[in-house]
Amino acid sequence: MTTNERGDLLESLTAHRGFLLHTVQGLTDDQARQRTTVSELTLGGLVKHVARTEKGWADFILDGPSSMEMTEDSYAEHADGFVLRDDETLAGVLAEYEKIAQRTDELVRTLPDLGAAQPLPEAPWFTPGATRSARRVFVHIVAETAQHAGHADILREAIDGQKTMG
Repeated sequence: MTTNERGDLLESLTAHRGFLLHTVQGLTDDQARQRTTVSELTLGGLVKHVARTEKGWADFILDGPSSMEMTEDSYAEHADGFVLRDDETLAGVLAEYEKIAQRTDELVRTLPDLGAAQPLPEAPWFTPGATRSARRVFVHIVAETAQHAGHADILREAIDGQKTMG
């Protein structure tokens, strides 16, 4: 059973995922790899990045800072997370994202305490000694998804004029 807070989080996650997923409806793998602006961003790469980011933060809720440790390989993996490689398909990335989203939604529904916090790992972009509650992590996932759904909307419009809204 969900509380209003949990229901609000789930509704927001669903809405922003829907906006993102709308941007890739009916695309071929080649279109999902297509750069339509001066940036390196592609629709397939954005969906892959959002899925990996959501998974990483859900892992953080469960496993703490060890799940976010950065290594030299981590930086390459992060960069790869923005690319729909030739050996990947949009359908495969979408299927993986669906599994990740289901797991996150289950966490929102069942985590005993949304206020439970984990210490953030040491990184230049985190304040030393800072923590993140599960609640704040879920809000961050919503924000990350919404931001990239906006990017994706611009990329899709440049392909064939499709817009998420309007």
